[in-house]
Amino acid sequence: MTMKKEDLLSTPVKDTEVSGKTTLKELMDMMGVSGGFTTSKIYVAYEILKDMFSEENTTFLSFPADIISTGTRGIINQLVKKKLVDVIITTTGTLDHDIARTFRNYYCGSFDYPDRELKDLGINRLGSVVIPDESYGEIMETFMQPELEKLYEEKKTWATWEIIERIGLKLNNEDSILYNAAKNGIKVFVPGITDGSFGSQLWSFREMNRDFMIDVLADEHELSDIIFDAKKTGSLMIGGGISKHHTIWWNQFRGGLDYSVYVTTAQEYDGSLSGAKLEEAISWKKVKPDARFVNVYGDITVILPLMVGPLL
Repeated sequence: MTMKKEDLLSTPVKDTEVSGKTTLKELMDMMGVSGGFTTSKIYVAYEILKDMFSEENTTFLSFPADIISTGTRGIINQLVKKKLVDVIITTTGTLDHDIARTFRNYYCGSFDYPDRELKDLGINRLGSVVIPDESYGEIMETFMQPELEKLYEEKKTWATWEIIERIGLKLNNEDSILYNAAKNGIKVFVPGITDGSFGSQLWSFREMNRDFMIDVLADEHELSDIIFDAKKTGSLMIGGGISKHHTIWWNQFRGGLDYSVYVTTAQEYDGSLSGAKLEEAISWKKVKPDARFVNVYGDITVILPLMVGPLL
């Protein structure tokens, strides 16, 4: 594409002015003409998401588990409640934190707490969130084992997305992502299901019931149907790892994503998937060459409220 001077000089930088009465939508509009630096990327992401959420397409949401231990769980839950996404791909810890927080509290803490002392107090630290033992492993076992027994009586083999959906419905709590996803027909896929406490509960149950099986390839069959039925696809990908990769991996089979917003704190210099820009995914046919996309760098717990707040 040939660059034209008049096109490059079409939007003057305008100063941002805020007050206690400034709305998120007003702030977003100001970000669009601030010129730099991350604000301009957040504005582009907002514009892409606005169209992605409103146009007819299949929207993937991928994210790692750690943010579900924070208040950001509530914003993701809003996206699910409003049916702004169609498919969720995440890690097992998302199931752990969503279930555990349905029954018990997590607590605000600090990155600077002395971890040796926390261990002696029976408290686990996840960044600046602290989680007492009774709010995690114990509650997972107490809730999961009776529910698995009921599912086992119904049938012996389950797809991962099926068992997540049934567990989600049992939570019956509006604060739960899993509950609202199940209620709204949004399938949750966890390709690394054996990791985390949820995975350990599945393993523990199978040790006592050797004909109990999780059919992970049934999930892949379901994802293939979703991909090949989609007219267009978009993604909001938070962080990297298996959640991001599974999202772009499946979209390569339809020529790539039509839209994508990727938010990460990772850098590309080490060749990692988490640091890989969406531009790299074009070479793998996982993002279309003419797709609308943006890479945004920063902590999603700060960026997500700004980026999607005006759309909620």
